[in-house]
Amino acid sequence: MNHYETVFIATPVLSDIQAKEVLSKFRGVITENGGQIVNEEDWGLKKLAYPIQKKTTGFYFMIEFTSESGAIVEKLELQYRRDERIIRFLTFKQDKYAVEYSEKRRNKNKSAAAAAQTSNQE
Repeated sequence: MNHYETVFIATPVLSDIQAKEVLSKFRGVITENGGQIVNEEDWGLKKLAYPIQKKTTGFYFMIEFTSESGAIVEKLELQYRRDERIIRFLTFKQDKYAVEYSEKRRNKNKSAAAAAQTSNQE
């Protein structure tokens, strides 16, 4: 089983609903081609390091997934290139150290979210 991580930036002119639609589209591309989504994060609207297509901000999304074959990456990146709402993307195969780090980061984020929720309830 191969582990992958993909990060993509959507154009900032989208509404929040449209940004969620972009995320669900690429989530569907992954699952339709035999991938299982492990984790996904919506990093929100962030400033770009340098202007891309005359834009200085973008909606950042990250999806971690697993798949048996590497062909899913080609299909996913083809969809990124075809979608005019995507201004940048990067997909890479995680080695065992990256997978281990991702799991630690997810567990840390979950415990921080749980602690924040319990403090809000008090």
